Amino acid sequence: MTTTTRTTHTGSPPGQGRTKHVLLRDDQGCLALVRLRSWHRLLARCAGRRLDDELAAGTSPESSIRLAARAIQLTSSKSRRDLATSLERILAAVREQPAGIPWGTRAVHPPRLPLCRARISRSAGPLATLVGYLTAPGPVPVQGVAIVHQLVTNGVGPLYWQACRDDLGDIIEKATQALTR
Repeated sequence: MTTTTRTTHTGSPPGQGRTKHVLLRDDQGCLALVRLRSWHRLLARCAGRRLDDELAAGTSPESSIRLAARAIQLTSSKSRRDLATSLERILAAVREQPAGIPWGTRAVHPPRLPLCRARISRSAGPLATLVGYLTAPGPVPVQGVAIVHQLVTNGVGPLYWQACRDDLGDIIEKATQALTR
């Protein structure tokens, strides 16, 4: 399920006249419209890693205000575009830079973390497919975006750490399935 937001105008000054509302499940399992406040968004950002874990595991964003706020952040056009750009940069770095040539010899900025080039090369096609899903117009399921966000931001994950036991192909497949629901 995805979180639904509604924007309304209030009597605030220009530029601040839009208020977001989200649908949340109450104690009886019914959906209720709740105002999303700026401190909800701040709390969601601060607890991002934990909330991303919950969303990637399939927890419904309608189950709490912080999960709903985090789902909105992750599925925003900007966030999805940023994730897609990160994946594209990773793919480009693996394709263009041979492992033996120092980064200082090229005008390209090096990745901030070392890449598992062989692992990424084997999964280049599915990673490029993820880029397509992330940049597609319209809404996307938050679970898939959360999985991709974890993949890209986890410095000890299969993209960056050779000793990581997680299978990159399995993670990509899980993200693809979640994004295509």
